[in-house]
Amino acid sequence: MPSDPYHPTPRDGRPLVAITLGDPAGIGPEIVVKALADPGVYQELRPLVIGDRGAVERARTLVPGAPAVRVVTRPAEGAYTPGTLDLVDLANVPPDLALGQVQAAAGRAAYQYIERAVAWALAGQVDAVATAPIHKEALRAAGVPHIGHTEIFAELTGSPDPLTMFEVAGIRIFFLTRHVSLRQALDLVRKDRIVATARAALEHLRDLGIAQPRLAVAALNPHAGDGGLLGREEIDEIAPAVQVLQQEGHQVVGPVPADSVFHLARQGAFDAVLSLYHDQGHIAAKSMDFEGTVSVTLGLPFIRTSVDHGTAFDIAGTGKASAVSMKRAILAAGRLAAGRPGAGRAGTGHRVAGGRPAAGQEEAGL
Repeated sequence: MPSDPYHPTPRDGRPLVAITLGDPAGIGPEIVVKALADPGVYQELRPLVIGDRGAVERARTLVPGAPAVRVVTRPAEGAYTPGTLDLVDLANVPPDLALGQVQAAAGRAAYQYIERAVAWALAGQVDAVATAPIHKEALRAAGVPHIGHTEIFAELTGSPDPLTMFEVAGIRIFFLTRHVSLRQALDLVRKDRIVATARAALEHLRDLGIAQPRLAVAALNPHAGDGGLLGREEIDEIAPAVQVLQQEGHQVVGPVPADSVFHLARQGAFDAVLSLYHDQGHIAAKSMDFEGTVSVTLGLPFIRTSVDHGTAFDIAGTGKASAVSMKRAILAAGRLAAGRPGAGRAGTGHRVAGGRPAAGQEEAGL
């Protein structure tokens, strides 16, 4: 058979997860290598790293028992066996790249890893994407107009309303706003946006197997506004949104004071919480399990997961980085993709349901 991505020898049914290396000046290469040093990962999925061989080889020197690098050009060529790190080498990192610093070259490389992963995901050649951390300033230095992963994935896939969900300590946290200033976030706490975001969150929870999801909407002000004494957003925007959702038959409550809503969810009162701004949900998640939180981007044509931490420039190249979140993100990508139609057929020469070649990519083997 021809050795192209649509006619290779069929392989097993494990989901194929593309793993982007992140900013090569940060801890991304190290935590990816550490995660794939665990043979158990290969029992659940087929991991394919998209990155730079030099960056990966440098990271391997920090990891006892690191898997050997095997360079491939496309998903169909991967071995996907323990002890082997299948790598698509874009060879886009200068050999003298300094670790722990903002650099345009690193930002450009990180963006190119994402571009390749998205192209293959849209073409149905990988089932899901798991991302190591990128650096916003490095992206900006490279001329990338987007401020974060979610915005990049939205643009590259033509997805207007992606939704961020955290999985942590048995609960899920959704976000009304993401990468905007707190001042801007306050202005975005509106009834219509709360209703739309909550509806999307509830739909995704049902897709994840929760038949009758229970969602709590966090309050914005201290003590949920204390009847308007500490702010009127709860009265004017949040409570009316919750009322609309309840009238539609959804199990939604709120506004619940933010200093207790996450504790209540962890105790089993709710399946998920809608956080109103970035740090409201991030602080809660990282306080519950800093290393183990996994970020999931919903509303894309495919599953995308990520770590819930940054590039950690201060410890890049030291071997001190924890790979717990990276490994959990990779495993979550495989687990979530496994429940989708056509899962496990990526890279086998068969179209994945919903998969399509990205514009101009089929001829290039993308």
